[in-house]
Amino acid sequence: MAGIVMFLAALLMLGIGFPVAFTFAAVAMIFGLIGGMIESFGDGNGLIGGFIVFKDMFAFMPYRIFDSIMQNKILIAVPLFVFMGVVLQKSKLAERLLESMGLLFGEIRGGIAISTVLVGALLAASTGVVGASVVAMGVISLPVMLKYKYNQSLGCGTICAAGTLGQIIPPSIVLIILGDIFSVPVGELFHEAFVPGLVLVGAYVAYILIVSYVKPEFAPIVESSVDESKMRQILRALAAILPPLLLVVCVLGSIFAGIATPTESSAFGCVGAVLLSLFYRTFSFSMLREALEESVKTTALVFTILVGATAFSLVFTYTGGDEIVEEFMTNLPGDKWGFVIFSMVVIFVLGFFIDFVEISYIVLPILAPIAISLGINPIYFAILIAMNLQTSFLTPPFGFSLFFLRSVAPPQIKTSSIYKGVVPFIIVQLMVLAFFCYFLMR
Repeated sequence: MAGIVMFLAALLMLGIGFPVAFTFAAVAMIFGLIGGMIESFGDGNGLIGGFIVFKDMFAFMPYRIFDSIMQNKILIAVPLFVFMGVVLQKSKLAERLLESMGLLFGEIRGGIAISTVLVGALLAASTGVVGASVVAMGVISLPVMLKYKYNQSLGCGTICAAGTLGQIIPPSIVLIILGDIFSVPVGELFHEAFVPGLVLVGAYVAYILIVSYVKPEFAPIVESSVDESKMRQILRALAAILPPLLLVVCVLGSIFAGIATPTESSAFGCVGAVLLSLFYRTFSFSMLREALEESVKTTALVFTILVGATAFSLVFTYTGGDEIVEEFMTNLPGDKWGFVIFSMVVIFVLGFFIDFVEISYIVLPILAPIAISLGINPIYFAILIAMNLQTSFLTPPFGFSLFFLRSVAPPQIKTSSIYKGVVPFIIVQLMVLAFFCYFLMR
């Protein structure tokens, strides 16, 4: 049971507020040392023998890190797609899209909220940076919603939910990480995740339309104050949408057509993002430097967590924790359905407390071989997990989208309104997840 105690200790430290990467590494070192001492004293080898066992346990750690990180071509796509998203974010892409979509859908009841969801989907397919999407839409869309007397909770929930679409709509960093963990082609994950992403967008829009017509006071009709024809508004919208959409088609199209690998297409996307910044006349060397610095920080965070998670999983396996989990999961009632349902519940609950990166590198390496042994398609299982991990950005108390919106929301917006607003969208996500769980696992 040492492995289970080790996992609970890590969760406790995270709840207290210790940094994620250092928490997993520290817990691994402490429990590795304790495990070495117990084994050594049990064999009558004493204190010195305990340190020898501890040293032997971590002897292969440098080789494991080098093999799983430094020589992993799939993970090269992570910093490249991050850089692509940051450059597009700094090119004022969100502002152009929101302004154009607002003109097109503003006269429909709930139109500003609908345009926010559609812009969130376009930003997800072009940038995939959740924090940047939520902040941009919070700065631009939320004041407009408040101006036209939108319900605060509906507005906040829409922005948070739309901003998280980058977790499931390709090119998603989550899908790249899952492709590495499940050892499946990232291109196939991108291809299979496209439809669930669009269905989720449609479900968000349907919910907004239903709320808008059941409670009209929640989302009033906005009369257009722009003195131009509808055709000109459509042309303006197309001018804002087509350039980033063309980049998305080129990046994802090259992957789906088999012309390029995700890593190669991510490099192409970086070049395309810089060219778009030149097209929008927002390029500068200071902007490029800021984009590079943000990309390095994000990449360093992900890979530092990966190193800590590698140490954690090594000790967890050494203590036999993986065998206990595997025995428990394979003996659940309902065969693969029991395993899938229990896995989804565990991942959803963990999403309340820890981020998707930690869940991916700590929990999923244990679940992946069990799923394969039960005959579950690893690509479909990874898609379900990606949809589930998306909720971790919305679930309080540690949903990152909630923090991002709180940081830019006007003073009159209460934190309780943000929390209340995301609950219906979490329910919508879970309903869509249940639908695809039945559809993909049958």
